[in-house]
Amino acid sequence: MPAKGKHRRTKTGPISRGVLAAGTGGAVLALPLIGATGAHAAEQSAPAATSAAAHSAPASAPAAKSAPKTYSVVSGDYLAKIAAEKKVKGGWQKLYQDNRDVVGENPSLILPGMKLTLGAKASGSAEAAPSTSAPSAAKKAAPAEKTAAPAEKTAAPAAETADSGASESTGSGWAAPVENPNVTTQYRASGASWSSGYHTGADFQAASGTSVRSIGPGTVVSAGWSGSYGNEVVIQHEDGMYSQYAHLSSLEVSAGQTVTGGQQIGLSGTTGNSTGPHLHFEVRTGPSYGSDVDPIAYLRSHGVSI
Repeated sequence: MPAKGKHRRTKTGPISRGVLAAGTGGAVLALPLIGATGAHAAEQSAPAATSAAAHSAPASAPAAKSAPKTYSVVSGDYLAKIAAEKKVKGGWQKLYQDNRDVVGENPSLILPGMKLTLGAKASGSAEAAPSTSAPSAAKKAAPAEKTAAPAEKTAAPAAETADSGASESTGSGWAAPVENPNVTTQYRASGASWSSGYHTGADFQAASGTSVRSIGPGTVVSAGWSGSYGNEVVIQHEDGMYSQYAHLSSLEVSAGQTVTGGQQIGLSGTTGNSTGPHLHFEVRTGPSYGSDVDPIAYLRSHGVSI
């Protein structure tokens, strides 16, 4: 979240200067020649200058084409939303990386009026086009890249297995909302920090950017900004119960979308009324605030070990 050719006008005289043009790289070398006329030297220098100008002109063209675009943050924006709407390659992580100096240490906190650069570093790599001598090296390197590709494909299933393992371990497609769950604030903990006088969910330890998963199969009821909850996702499950995931830094699902147990629905953060990065998780009998039940007991009823 990033040479112009020069030549001197020749003087007439018994000894004049000629021009010898070396074709490699558009370089021009001037040497004194005996017996050449001024007119003949001028004719030779003209093509050389034209050639040098032709070589130098394309070099400046890519820089103009690859100028990065900027985006001005408005109220309600978050990095994942901007990255999706502007089709930023690499998603919100790349957008944050390119604009870290502007956003700061917390990717969840962006303010209206901030100027974000879209694809700044991507365009920089595009400018570094290979020179005329590079194709042979690039062609030789290509087989090595192709050879490495199967290894990446082999590693992918292993990663998928690790991600879905928690949901499949219960045998019913249910999973904890985060991997290696650690509850930091219990359900029904009392305190003045909550408008109801008690904690309506369970808080899980989760650094910003931690994968947040649907606890079970269901349909997304809402996904977006929800006041003090920040960015949240609410899912209705097949048994008619609802689960809520709050303070997310980014969302990866939308209302009406069907999800499975263990599927990633967003990344944890500290949006809304939050004192630091974590996941606020609730289970409800309805989609809205005030219908909460014990979320840990609900997970355990579906075979999830917490």
